[in-house]
Amino acid sequence: MTSTNTSTALANRGVPAEIDGPANPLRVVWRAIATIWSVPKARIGVVLLGAFIALAVFAPLIAPYSATDNSFGRSEDMSAAHWLGTTAAGQDVLSQIIWGARVSVFVGFAAGIFATLIAVLVGLSWGYIRTVAGDVINFVVNLFLVIPALPLMIVIAAYLQNGGIGMIILVVVITGWASGARVLRSQTQSLRSRDFVTAAVFSGESPGRVVFREILPNMTSLIVTNFFAAATAAILAEAGLEFLGLGDTTIVSWGTMLFWAQNSNALLTGQWIVLFAPGLCISLLATSLSLINFGVDGLSNPRLREGASR
Repeated sequence: MTSTNTSTALANRGVPAEIDGPANPLRVVWRAIATIWSVPKARIGVVLLGAFIALAVFAPLIAPYSATDNSFGRSEDMSAAHWLGTTAAGQDVLSQIIWGARVSVFVGFAAGIFATLIAVLVGLSWGYIRTVAGDVINFVVNLFLVIPALPLMIVIAAYLQNGGIGMIILVVVITGWASGARVLRSQTQSLRSRDFVTAAVFSGESPGRVVFREILPNMTSLIVTNFFAAATAAILAEAGLEFLGLGDTTIVSWGTMLFWAQNSNALLTGQWIVLFAPGLCISLLATSLSLINFGVDGLSNPRLREGASR
């Protein structure tokens, strides 16, 4: 395809001409964004995720009250002053929902990033090397895969109880990196036999350079997919641990809202919204990341680009 035809095709997909160019990183990023946005499911996910990030960032401006203000009436129904009512402790439910978005978004992204980094380092090195170290990594990864994640998570969280958000992130990372490492290892083994990798080896490049300069760039979409999967698992794990009372119950998060609602028998007292609202937010945030994955898959497989033919 000539450069004129390439520019025309990119313009038709919404890529500005000023960032067009074979070596321009902005062009690559813009095309990735355009591809993800072209998938209807991913578009919905991006909008949902953007809304939750906006809630988390602008919580002090959006929330009508402080999340810890308990000067209101207890277990009040929905009204003009309290759109979602109040909790059994006299706190505004809507304000807690808005402030609670900060914890879920932060834990999801932080744990997702750390788990993905470990999975990338372990998966690529495990898939490329053919020494005794590979057998050791194989044993460690299989050990984490065999042990059920939820019981292991509960045991670690109970031992490190009252460690705050950092403890929850650590627990999620420890229990969530192994599956991604195995997937990346399989892809690394597939790419290891390609001609461009063989050429790099014969040219005298070091194993580290081959792995991170030749193999890693060809696994971008797989790594991004692993990140969104890890972030989704982290959000659900954080809410689950907080609901079980294994986190820091003094912070305001959607998980602690469920914990205190359960302790105060919210359903028996007719305060169903105190359970329904945070549960719905957790589900929607996890769903948004899963929907974005449909667009990420389209980066590596054009057949999955639902919006490409529309």
